[in-house]
Amino acid sequence: MAQPSENVALPEPSVTGSTSLEQLLAQRRSIRDYQATALELAEIGQLLWAAQGITHLQGLRAAPSAGALYPLELYVVTGRIEGLAQGVYHYDPRHHQLMKTSDGDLRDALARAALSQGWIKHASAVIVFTADYERTTRKYGKRGKRYVHIEVGHAAQNLFLQSESFGLATVVVGAFNDDEVARVLRLPADLQPLLLMPVGQK
Repeated sequence: MAQPSENVALPEPSVTGSTSLEQLLAQRRSIRDYQATALELAEIGQLLWAAQGITHLQGLRAAPSAGALYPLELYVVTGRIEGLAQGVYHYDPRHHQLMKTSDGDLRDALARAALSQGWIKHASAVIVFTADYERTTRKYGKRGKRYVHIEVGHAAQNLFLQSESFGLATVVVGAFNDDEVARVLRLPADLQPLLLMPVGQK
């Protein structure tokens, strides 16, 4: 079955904020309860930029990566985002855009794949961090897998703090069936899901 072809340009990310880093660190908490309120496209774009956006003319990103190899690929499972149809979208950091890979609201299927953690389906969107380990292990060998896991932690914390700056709720979810998440998202064979971050209004 051919996958949907739809690219969605994201609003230009902001590089200024009104809340100090220290305050965001003090406020950050894991939250699993979300309001039935739509997020703005600019908010999703900013969250993705904070996690994996380009921050340097040479292509360096917001989160550090061993050897600047950038094995992470981010997907968004959308539910309630203004101006964005429900579906699964792949984030393209180079052009700061979303590329649709599947149609429909798949939040419930993703929640079931996450060991039936039903609250996940109430988030306005779920950001899924995946990785192509070979991008890093081909240079660093077996040790490279550890570097990928370090990197996803950096990227997730960036997204966590950016969420807090918007007054949004999120949490890191590591409990899920890898194969089921890959099936729901129709991930390429070389990508492995590492963690989920549901996002919504507090």
